[in-house]
Amino acid sequence: MSTAAPDNTPIRILVVDDHTLFRRGLTALLTRDAALQVVGDAADAGQALRKAQELQPDVILLDNHLPGVNGVDALPSLLEAAPKACILMLTVSEDENDLAAALHGGASGYLLKTMEGDALTAAVHRAVQGDSIIAPEMMGKLIAAYKNVALKSGATRDTVASPLAAKAVTPAELAMASLSPRELDILRGIARGASNKEIAREHGIVETTVKIHVQHVLRKLGVSSRVHAAVIATEQGLL
Repeated sequence: MSTAAPDNTPIRILVVDDHTLFRRGLTALLTRDAALQVVGDAADAGQALRKAQELQPDVILLDNHLPGVNGVDALPSLLEAAPKACILMLTVSEDENDLAAALHGGASGYLLKTMEGDALTAAVHRAVQGDSIIAPEMMGKLIAAYKNVALKSGATRDTVASPLAAKAVTPAELAMASLSPRELDILRGIARGASNKEIAREHGIVETTVKIHVQHVLRKLGVSSRVHAAVIATEQGLL
């Protein structure tokens, strides 16, 4: 069943893509869900910035390959123009560098244009509820990318697997050490891109309990999004 915004108003979406036919098709697909409303579209980063500031959407679906400024480079400006918006990259790029840049830039998720329509509408709902959304095909690349960063920075494979064994304890390591066993389980689920419902089913607990654990995990890690929590988990070798 569809889930609208908390006050039961439709989730307002801005579609950013340089292909007119794709924007029209995406708009038609999204508006089949009565809880979703496409309030505007844009063909490049400049248009997207103006529309985001004017419309203040709940969600921005952003292609990366735009004329002029690409989507990843436009993220900071878009987040400044519409600070309450969740930005979901929707792209053909399966490059792990694009993925890492998008997440570091503040995107709430990274989706591929090959995904099914129903999965896309579900992803929009999950993003509004605070979930981080990573295409399943990209999760392995995300984990590999951050493990490679850790190894290149001078850590050994042992310290990646057991970060607390390092001599200099970082704030991230201290935060990880403060997590309970259950919170670590929850964080593993977040890092895999699992939804609250999937985590609840895996551990035999109710979804509301998972939500509480997620809030505790984010607070202890000092982050505001599941994406950033997933990044820390992968950097610390939790998976």
